Amino acid sequence: MRLLVTIQKMGMIFLLFWVGEAWAGFEEGEEAYLEENFPAALSEWRPLAEEGNAEAQNMLGYMYRYGQGVTQDFEQARRWYRRAADLGNARAQNNLGAMYRQGLGMPQDYHEAFRWFLRAAEQGNGGAQNHVGLMYYKGEGIPKDLVQAFKWAYLAAQQGLDPSIQALDLVSQEMTTAQINEATDLARKWNPKGEEVAL
Repeated sequence: MRLLVTIQKMGMIFLLFWVGEAWAGFEEGEEAYLEENFPAALSEWRPLAEEGNAEAQNMLGYMYRYGQGVTQDFEQARRWYRRAADLGNARAQNNLGAMYRQGLGMPQDYHEAFRWFLRAAEQGNGGAQNHVGLMYYKGEGIPKDLVQAFKWAYLAAQQGLDPSIQALDLVSQEMTTAQINEATDLARKWNPKGEEVAL
């Protein structure tokens, strides 16, 4: 029994050491990225991304999408975003949705864009909530629905997103008072599902 406890303790120490090291590498990459030292950020994040760190995978996707420290490559961006999105990373899900909506390196696909935006929005990602509201407003990939458009824009606006704050005014001009009240009530009752957990 003591041997088992000792093994468990050693395992926890190793795990804490490894997680601490992995997070330290991410922070070093983030510092380099903010200083626009993209090669250094890439050298910190790539090993973490290859080991399954969703934040690092998302940032590699971002760097490939915008050609930061690498040649712009939408396929590589999509690949890294998808890996992080599949792990439940809301930022990557939002970024992947944007690529599908804009047709970057792939055919434009509103249905797929909406699916990824909604997954991120349900976790509370303000950018994704803004996108979901916009797609409901325009009827992109889903039937146009002003109540849902207002609800999602309202949620994003609560996080201070200026486009959503402006969207509320625009959408409300096409709605009845009853629709605005319904949408506001839906938004106030809404709760995020929380972070997704990869299986």
